[in-house]
Amino acid sequence: MNPIVNTDAATLSPIALFLQADWVVKGVMLGLLLASIWTWAIIVMFWLKVGRTRRATETFERDFWKAEDIDAFYKAKGNADLPSARVLAAGVAEWRRSTQGQVIDREGTRDRLATTMGAAVAKEIDELSDRLNVLATVGSVAPFVGLFGTVWGIMRSFTSIASQQNTSLAVVAPGIAEALFATAIGLFAAIPAVIAYNRFSHGINRIEARLNRFADGFHATLSRQLDRER
Repeated sequence: MNPIVNTDAATLSPIALFLQADWVVKGVMLGLLLASIWTWAIIVMFWLKVGRTRRATETFERDFWKAEDIDAFYKAKGNADLPSARVLAAGVAEWRRSTQGQVIDREGTRDRLATTMGAAVAKEIDELSDRLNVLATVGSVAPFVGLFGTVWGIMRSFTSIASQQNTSLAVVAPGIAEALFATAIGLFAAIPAVIAYNRFSHGINRIEARLNRFADGFHATLSRQLDRER
């Protein structure tokens, strides 16, 4: 018989350990299982989103620096659904607002451009990092939730010893196995969450650094243009 679907606790079947567990431990197991499923859904989503954003950003910036006419490039690709495009749009919008008058405050314009594009970068990173905190929460909390289920299961095992006045392993082993299974599920949810959180945090930091470099480069371009304005 398949050990996974076997309902005999002696086989260490996960289904058997769940079915014979106390209702509190069952609740802990179900909660951790749902957290694990949610974690993997977020991991897949982030893996696709971060990879797609990185590749599209690299292409956008490469085309931008090759463009000879920034206005033409902005008209063609300024509305793209990309972090770099929105940073570019923020810089262009601020440039137009600051240079539409007869008298141009050069230093004030430079400061406003830097502030505007810096805020745009921060906003893009915040949106890109959405739900990343879920991975951090699951990674830090799941082991302790599993430990709570373990403690509760061991307490139940000691209660069985007291009620049956029997210290045989046959009496306490099932309860202890169920309890330790709760810890195992907690680790199963926490370990991928911690690894993914660290990996995606590194990826988002790289995208943030890239956006900041793009914003600095565009700021320098506008600053040179500002020097030529009368």
